[in-house]
Amino acid sequence: MQVKDLRVSYTAGREILKGVSFDVAADDFLAIIGPSGAGKSTLIRCVNRLVEPTGGAIVFGGRDLLKLSEAEMRHERRNIGMIFQEFNLIERLSVIDNVLTGRLGYTGTWRSLFRMYTKEDIRNAVRLLDRVGLIEHLDKRADKLSGGQRQRVGIARALIQNPKMLLIDEPTSSLDPKIAREVMGLIREIACEFRVPVLCNIHDVDLALEFCTRVIGLQDGVKRFDGPPAEIDKHVLADIYAMEVL
Repeated sequence: MQVKDLRVSYTAGREILKGVSFDVAADDFLAIIGPSGAGKSTLIRCVNRLVEPTGGAIVFGGRDLLKLSEAEMRHERRNIGMIFQEFNLIERLSVIDNVLTGRLGYTGTWRSLFRMYTKEDIRNAVRLLDRVGLIEHLDKRADKLSGGQRQRVGIARALIQNPKMLLIDEPTSSLDPKIAREVMGLIREIACEFRVPVLCNIHDVDLALEFCTRVIGLQDGVKRFDGPPAEIDKHVLADIYAMEVL
């Protein structure tokens, strides 16, 4: 994927992203770090157009996503899995039914309402729940799960799309440190296993440096750093977080 001169403006002409450019390689686990308000979550959500950019290009699979119609973009979202900060589960549904909602782009709303999933989809859901360590909770309601378990459901739901890229928006912000490390480790393992690149907005710099292969530092909508974790030292961090209010 190529992001070129990406710009986003909100009300009153305030620019949130100011010409951000970078590439995502097939084997990248790319973390986006920076202070609150830097534009990290906005950048992630521009890729699947949950936020509409006001300029630039996002080239994915040879197509500029910003030039696609709404119908074309709905189809393209099949290829872009997303793991959300607040899990985004349907509380009253079972764990397996939540995972199967990841097939909505293929089955359609009416078929999903009546649980008209294929046997192959159901087998894949079971397999993925086993892979993320939730096979024993398959029939449990989502609202009965712990935070770490809920995030694992979100991972399985994204994977059942057979995505060509994973977008991850603050996956550990509501988890305790031990569970956060386990979740990041699982995402890293799965990204390698499924050979899918990852673009991850994360507030925890230590986790970014431990699990990601490349880091982008944003400050006030501007890219201040792009490189491997080994190149990040206290001077780089001081530059990225120079505007952070303590």
